[in-house]
Amino acid sequence: MSYDLIIPTYNPDKEFLEMVKKMDSQTVRPEKIIITNTEQKYYDRLIFATTFATDYKNLDIRHIFKSEFDHGRTRNESVKRSNTDYFLMMTQDAMPVDEDLADKLLKAFKKDPTIAVAYARQVARPDSNEAERYTRSFSYPREAAIHSEADVETLGIKAYYCSNVCAMYRRDIFEELGGFLNHTIFNEDMLYAAKAIHAGYKIAYVSEAEVIHSHNYTCKQQYMRYFDNGVSHAKHPEVFEGLAVNDEGIKMVKKTIKHLNGNGRTLEIIPYVVQSGFKYLGFRKGRRYRSLSKRTILRCTSNREYWNYDELLRDRASIDARQGYGRSAEELKMISNRVGKKMSGTVSKDKAEETNDEN
Repeated sequence: MSYDLIIPTYNPDKEFLEMVKKMDSQTVRPEKIIITNTEQKYYDRLIFATTFATDYKNLDIRHIFKSEFDHGRTRNESVKRSNTDYFLMMTQDAMPVDEDLADKLLKAFKKDPTIAVAYARQVARPDSNEAERYTRSFSYPREAAIHSEADVETLGIKAYYCSNVCAMYRRDIFEELGGFLNHTIFNEDMLYAAKAIHAGYKIAYVSEAEVIHSHNYTCKQQYMRYFDNGVSHAKHPEVFEGLAVNDEGIKMVKKTIKHLNGNGRTLEIIPYVVQSGFKYLGFRKGRRYRSLSKRTILRCTSNREYWNYDELLRDRASIDARQGYGRSAEELKMISNRVGKKMSGTVSKDKAEETNDEN
């Protein structure tokens, strides 16, 4: 079983170079390492005076501008550069715990041919605070699981859990389902998982496959990320509507507070509650983005480029191809008048010629 490794990058650091080195040293090595990098200047600055570009014969690197990046479309374009039966999506800040990461994910597909995607367990970084470590263990427990449509009623939104931080996809199913949504602000992985589940396929959580991945976001960063998450939920009611999303979040907050209190970390409770409040407010505001002005949206989002492209798509959709690309009503009236005058002149000339012929 062969696979390609796909990594979208933006302003990568030295840790990314280490991550690529570890992935290329896996017991099952990737056929190709496909990198779609946003803004070439940052990438060039990172690899300057290094041998990174020549160390890997299987490297496929392409650069795009920030205005071109989209969570779904950029990954779909990367998949087109892959030829293997499986491909592994990772983010630039995910570090494999051991050299068997890819092999463990591939084995999930051997066990069940109806599995569309298998994703890894995320372990918090050593420098993470206790709340971050606990919430990672809450979202990514030690117990492996396989989810299907039969689990949606009991698990709710957890049935669609999947993360492109580290997730391997089966190509034939991916192509059958049409891949990721091309224009997404967030959750391209969960939206695909939901589509796969409703098509009769399964999602595997492979807990023994681990990557180190976590963030120490500020309250503002959390607010903006959860605003985008809320927008995603509002834009896709066919997936998220009716699911107890807030209930799952409240459950995690309560358990985390209990964990902090029980482990003598009471001083960390207040900052955690404050940050959770910013997440909730951001998510709630994102859910009602349609009532907000574009100026307000751009202040709340962490992905301004998405909204500019979103506006462009709406403008394109409003164009009537029969009336010409982008012509206003005034322009069409002027064109109509000119054509009318020309036709009138032509008719008059033809009549004059007919009269002369009769004479």
